[in-house]
Amino acid sequence: MMMLRSVRLVVALALLTLSSGCQKESESIVSIALHPKNANILYVATNDAVYKSRDGGTTWERFPSFSARRVTTLAIDPLLPATVYAGTMGDAVYKSPDGGQRWLPHNVGLKEHVSFVNQFVFHPAMNEVIYVATTVGVFYTKDGGRAWEERMNGMKEVHIVTSIAINPKEPAVLYAGTTGGIYRSDDGGMNWTKINNGLIPETELMGAMALGVNAIEIDRINPDIVYAGTTKGLFRSTNKGDHWERIGEALPDPFVCCLVLHPSDAAVLYLGGPAGVWKSTDGGRTWQAVNRGLTTLNIRALVLAPTDQQTLYAGTNGSGLYRSTDAGATWVQVPLKAAPPR
Repeated sequence: MMMLRSVRLVVALALLTLSSGCQKESESIVSIALHPKNANILYVATNDAVYKSRDGGTTWERFPSFSARRVTTLAIDPLLPATVYAGTMGDAVYKSPDGGQRWLPHNVGLKEHVSFVNQFVFHPAMNEVIYVATTVGVFYTKDGGRAWEERMNGMKEVHIVTSIAINPKEPAVLYAGTTGGIYRSDDGGMNWTKINNGLIPETELMGAMALGVNAIEIDRINPDIVYAGTTKGLFRSTNKGDHWERIGEALPDPFVCCLVLHPSDAAVLYLGGPAGVWKSTDGGRTWQAVNRGLTTLNIRALVLAPTDQQTLYAGTNGSGLYRSTDAGATWVQVPLKAAPPR
């Protein structure tokens, strides 16, 4: 019964976050997914719909509703980018094999369990191997979502998984962020170990939802370095999470919604949260606000273009989608103008 109440609370809080400041359709951006090779193709999920642009955001296609529930996260297959996955609130996973034209439920092993899908991560070499973070744990598929199985051994205290990350050089190593800290698996998710040393005192974990880990990012150059953005601040580990240290304590708001690491310059990081977008050029030690052009600072999603590290997209809770083409120095609003039906 306690677990059920916790799940309901997480869902309620998530809905509050997604709808905060929303004034009309599409002003709240829930998730952004960028094509791995074509900078002009991107997908955006709002509180109301999923959109796709083929021209860098000039025009958009609005997909007819494919789920009875709200879409909560999007992910593009890194090796077959015409394949797109959508996680939902209460309707599990949908998959499109053709760039969003058709969406098919892929819920075997999930549907009867999952209430809220938070994030997908792909194995770096085997694109049909996917892990998903949900409000009832981590699930795994080896066949592109045709069947899912639970991977929760060792997560005795916490089942609400809010984020997930995979080591790009050692894909057997995964991290799961939960409402009670972080777990690591060294065997592809078969077993998990809690790694909260320096993250949150064990005594505080007795409280429900004591620490939500909203984002985990792994340094691609040195994967021993891991960052965790939480409801109570930003943390960094240099030894695969064995010990954490608090960084960025001068940030005006400790709540971190999203993290972005530069793929080739380990010193450059971005984060988003209620105080806007912030940038660090020294590995997260110091930060500066990069909010020029944003009319709403409540950031819900933040991504860096894989083909151009000067280009970022930010999704807000109050004023839609923004793009920066100068590494965050300035932002321009990108209206979601849906093209008329064909």
